[in-house]
Amino acid sequence: MTGQPLGRIFNEVPELYDRVRPGYPDALFDDLATSTGLDEQSTVLEVGCGTGQATRSLATLGCAITALEPGPDMADLARARLATFPKVKIKTTKFEQWYATRQRFDLVVAASSWHWVDPSTGWQHAHDLLRPGGSLALLGYTVVRRPDLPEVYAETADLHEHFVPGNPDWGHPPLEHDARTEAGEWSPLFEPPAVHWYPTVQWFDGQGYADLMRSTSMYRKLPPDVREPLLDAVADRIRTRLDDRASRCYLTFLRVARRTA
Repeated sequence: MTGQPLGRIFNEVPELYDRVRPGYPDALFDDLATSTGLDEQSTVLEVGCGTGQATRSLATLGCAITALEPGPDMADLARARLATFPKVKIKTTKFEQWYATRQRFDLVVAASSWHWVDPSTGWQHAHDLLRPGGSLALLGYTVVRRPDLPEVYAETADLHEHFVPGNPDWGHPPLEHDARTEAGEWSPLFEPPAVHWYPTVQWFDGQGYADLMRSTSMYRKLPPDVREPLLDAVADRIRTRLDDRASRCYLTFLRVARRTA
């Protein structure tokens, strides 16, 4: 395992992360704008923007965005990707360590980043940075399996056990129906959230699937001399057993709620 915090290991591969990680459906941002009244006059604080995947969709709504990203290489790539949006400002800092002087925001949003935030301070910090009536929106996705599609975990379980025996991270993702029942952590500093779901699927050849795995924390924390032979074997298994075509199924979610008084 690497010695750095897992929340920053994506900074090792910003271009790969930006290329292979799933984005968010347009319908999600339509629902977010409808739920919060987000428009060109709104101010948004984004927590852990990464390379700016969700930021780009938010920016098309015309709102002013302050996006925080602790990884300097990820932040640099986000600045390059969002250079055409003058109302977007990227700051290289952790959310817990960033304090606006007088500014309060209409919306605090975290896209697949809230699980890296310290819950003992993060909920309160988000509440404090929102104006009265402002909202918190958590975006993310859960890997799921569908009975009608080949399941890469099942096809490669023996490879994972061979290269990393006994690793508790390996296993079958939940069925989509079961994933919808997971409530997720929430705070009384915010009203009960409205929850929206968006099933999505990515398709890859063997090499593309291995690259996707290289962008995830579960594999990035492995030593390179273990990770790379494992993922080369996974790519070869997809080529030989799955006709070089593998699916990655997600249940994308949006949880959004107003701050309490």
